[in-house]
Amino acid sequence: MRNQNKQESFKKLQALLNELPWYVEEYINHKLRKLSTASLFNYCHDYKIFFNWMIAEQLWNGSMKDIPLERLEQMTVLEVESFLNYLHYQLDNKELTVNRKLSALKSLFNYLQNIAETPDLKPYIHRNVMAKIEFNEIKESMETRANKMEGKILLGDEYEKFRLFVAHDYGEINKENKKVYNFYQLNKERDTAIISLILGSGLRLSELVGLDLDDIDFSKYCARVIRKGNKEQFVFFSRTAMADLQDYLSVRTIKYKVDKNNKSLFVSAPMGPKGTTRRLTARAVEKLVEKYAAAFGKPALSVHKLRHSFATRYHQEINDVPKLRRQLGHSSIQTTMIYTHIKNDDLKMAVDKMDMPIEQDE
Repeated sequence: MRNQNKQESFKKLQALLNELPWYVEEYINHKLRKLSTASLFNYCHDYKIFFNWMIAEQLWNGSMKDIPLERLEQMTVLEVESFLNYLHYQLDNKELTVNRKLSALKSLFNYLQNIAETPDLKPYIHRNVMAKIEFNEIKESMETRANKMEGKILLGDEYEKFRLFVAHDYGEINKENKKVYNFYQLNKERDTAIISLILGSGLRLSELVGLDLDDIDFSKYCARVIRKGNKEQFVFFSRTAMADLQDYLSVRTIKYKVDKNNKSLFVSAPMGPKGTTRRLTARAVEKLVEKYAAAFGKPALSVHKLRHSFATRYHQEINDVPKLRRQLGHSSIQTTMIYTHIKNDDLKMAVDKMDMPIEQDE
């Protein structure tokens, strides 16, 4: 199933590349082993915005696919600054988004100047205007970002309260609504396992939905995931997450009528005329988190905020940034450092005590 998803993502990327100049495809192929297809798709989307802007501003009279290298080499600083202003003021992109799109362009132009070679070993372009363009200065400090995040994540006893809400309380408050209640009864073990796994590991959404049954190591409490850059890594998760996952797996085949060849860990209810059970999509997970978060009284809570909740708790209890960086799969330790700025004085249990005392009853 994972291979099928990768193939579908690759097809979408190829379809977008067919609209872009030949040198963009060459650059993407150069990056294909290093970055995920999702990241490269975003790059191509950014390039499409840039090239469409060039045509709209009459900087090129012709189709996007035919924009030559010579035109890129002749780009002026004023033209690029005009494009960045267009992103900021007309498309209403925030400074971070403008920086991301500028970074994509810088990477492409750097490839054309310093890596790609003509048959006679000359660079594709000699002049790189993007090297002269500086990123927007982001004035927001880590403390400010942390303070904004703090009100949107689970802190203290909210962590376990939210898990229990998904596992039990949501059904109790919706008993009178038969349609909602029956749908909840069908999916409660699966949904609890999803929430518990994110809260007990900090997995990304893409990593979670990409899991197969064979990726779970039940003896070591870890999961094999493919992280950004197509890197394989084993990520540990809590005993509570394991217990909730086993509860879900005990009903997965019966409740979802799963074919033995379907190795997807999280699946949706049978759909369509043939009653096909499919891998749960990222959007479906987002929607179920939104549903429970709104009912819980924290509508700002999202899948990514659950990941932040795990990271905050981990840091407060373990206080080991390098280990947290590895657990979250961050490429830069600076990204992980934000969790050192979130204040949460009422946390008292260590990460391996976050679990309910399930062993004590045995």
